[in-house]
Amino acid sequence: MKEAATETRRHRDPALRDSETRWLVFRGSQPVGRSGTGCRRKNREVVMSTFGLSSHGVVLAVSLLLSTGAGAQTSPDLGLLPQAPGSDARGVPIEALKARAATLAAGFAPHVHANARGERMPYRLFTPGTLEPGRRYPLVVFLHGAGGSGTDNVKQLEGANVFGALVWTLPENQQKHPAFVLAPQSDVNWPCVIIDPANPPRRPADLKFCPPEQLGTGARLAFEIIDHLIATLPIDAARVVVTGHSMGGAGAWHMIAHRPRFFAAAVPVCGHPLPETANAVKDVALWNFHGEADEVEPVATSRVMIDALRKAGGSPRHTEYAGVGHNVFMWAYTEPALVEWVFAQRR
Repeated sequence: MKEAATETRRHRDPALRDSETRWLVFRGSQPVGRSGTGCRRKNREVVMSTFGLSSHGVVLAVSLLLSTGAGAQTSPDLGLLPQAPGSDARGVPIEALKARAATLAAGFAPHVHANARGERMPYRLFTPGTLEPGRRYPLVVFLHGAGGSGTDNVKQLEGANVFGALVWTLPENQQKHPAFVLAPQSDVNWPCVIIDPANPPRRPADLKFCPPEQLGTGARLAFEIIDHLIATLPIDAARVVVTGHSMGGAGAWHMIAHRPRFFAAAVPVCGHPLPETANAVKDVALWNFHGEADEVEPVATSRVMIDALRKAGGSPRHTEYAGVGHNVFMWAYTEPALVEWVFAQRR
């Protein structure tokens, strides 16, 4: 379908570092192409959600009605906020989290993991304000995106990463759901990837992933930290959740594939999954998020994986935001329903 004759406005989000500049596409009031209402695709009908349009004509979410089984269907009735992504009202929780980011990040203590091989991985750890004797607490593991990579033990809590790392530590969330939050920092990709130095990838789509059974260095060191924390802190091993966006979303998919019976739940956001792992992870409680207009990691990768999971007998939650690009994490992590769902999960 031709996507012409409509105005497209792009707004850069100031919360993102230059290395993670992403654009949110706001379409004109006449819905067209992939995010419009009444738009027909082969083997699939795209219809407006019941949430309607904003003043800019942006649809909050799409429902993908399957006619022949092609494509993934957005899970209904998940308690998402009703405002359209581009609306001022929907921006309120996003801006509120940004405003509190520095204070929340200061609550994470710095640590460095070192193993017998001499490998090191910095990490930040949030500990609940009050630990009751005999009580064990959930652990949320946040894997940063590419913009958080390094060894400074800072960037994984800054820029685009503030949403997925810090939302769990908001006082109002900790009051209801006290939990440890781990934010490791990697200077390599979380999954195992193959990079040719003579022809390095220029975009995420150029990355070549190792066979699924190969555990990447980033994920392996993260597992070492998780195992150490469970052994030394009052963490409920049945309530460990992994989440991350972009590179971290790919890492979340990768880690649950290697330990599918370890995590209580996973929340990948705009990450790259490997459909051949669907049978291994089908029983993991999972809520996947993707922007329908993602120009970095196409939404098709999520749709293929969700279809594979459902065909394997899984029941994943899947949410797409129409008109939203790679910065979908701003909406995903500010959904109050997500916080409640995460802390209701138990292995």
